[in-house]
Amino acid sequence: MRLNEITFTDAKPVEGYGPGFFRIGGEVFQGGVLTGPFGTVPWGGYEDEATLLALQGATDVLFVGTGAEIAHIPMTLRDALEETGVGVEVMSSPSAARTYNVLLSEGRRVALAMLPV
Repeated sequence: MRLNEITFTDAKPVEGYGPGFFRIGGEVFQGGVLTGPFGTVPWGGYEDEATLLALQGATDVLFVGTGAEIAHIPMTLRDALEETGVGVEVMSSPSAARTYNVLLSEGRRVALAMLPV
């Protein structure tokens, strides 16, 4: 079996998570987070639309982790994001983190907003 070392671009991968926290690029963040090629910042949840809308032009796809279980995001948030040209994929936070890491390792322009599990 051949193993290849993954080199991430400017964005850092999600390395772990637990009750109320995420470990991204070696740092621990409490609560919701938004991460991508711009770095990692706190995210206040669905009401914090401005933080997500600022992604216009910086990413092609935004993965939204809804916590331990998959849930719908508010339609107004989805519509606002799609109007900016950012694709939105909603899934549980563990699934979103894994998908983000895979696409990040391929050099794709992705971002991740997650609520804690």
